[in-house]
Amino acid sequence: MTTGREYLVSLHNIRVVLVNTSHPGNIGGAARAMKNMGLSRLVLVDPQDFPSPEADARASGATDILENARVVGCLEDALVGCRLAFGTSARDRRIPWPLLDPRECASVAYDEVVKGGEVALVFGREYAGLTNEELQRCQFHVHIPSDPEFSSLNLASAVQVLGYEARMAWLQQQGASDRPQKSQGDERGEEGLERVTSDELERYFRHLEQTLVDIGFLDPQHPRHLMSRLRRLYGRCAIDRVEMNILRGILTETQKAARGEPHKRRKD
Repeated sequence: MTTGREYLVSLHNIRVVLVNTSHPGNIGGAARAMKNMGLSRLVLVDPQDFPSPEADARASGATDILENARVVGCLEDALVGCRLAFGTSARDRRIPWPLLDPRECASVAYDEVVKGGEVALVFGREYAGLTNEELQRCQFHVHIPSDPEFSSLNLASAVQVLGYEARMAWLQQQGASDRPQKSQGDERGEEGLERVTSDELERYFRHLEQTLVDIGFLDPQHPRHLMSRLRRLYGRCAIDRVEMNILRGILTETQKAARGEPHKRRKD
């Protein structure tokens, strides 16, 4: 059974990311919703008004979360160190992406966090949500199945829904005493078995895009949806660090070959 200390540490591996929030009261409301569900890590991407007395007032006892909130300039910075990011979305997209409901999101997040990984629950602007580019930085999209006749959710309410499902997943596992427990050494003893983080994956995508341009496979003037589709493809894979080193090595040697430079040849 998960101990109280392990429970808190695991919840600490879940960060809530709010992107370009326009109303400080919504930041305070989200902080309160987080504290209700035992979440404590808040990251704010380019908030329009923060810190703010109105955020403190709406937090209603969760000002410690606001005081410890991290403010960054872009989503990429907010996801540094995360192995999985879940982007909330209410819109249909031209390119299909792995889509989860809140309960499925909590289950996938749980499986990653018990391995010691960090995950992010990403929420967009009050009136426009997340952009397509921001959503493509998330491995999964999350849709809250509200009533289509009145589907718009307040930001704090959306945070509450995902936070509640995350907490229920933990409470369920606390009671699952017959679940096989892996030792910490099994999960993290070999660094290569750890899933790569979001920032490591972004560096790979930049390397991949440049390589595809170098070999003439990608026309930067007419990219169409190639990189978006490749992001979706890789998002379905749990890439670990050994696999990432292999992928980056392949790209490096491909670039050398394209330039006519000496490159490694694998021997049979």
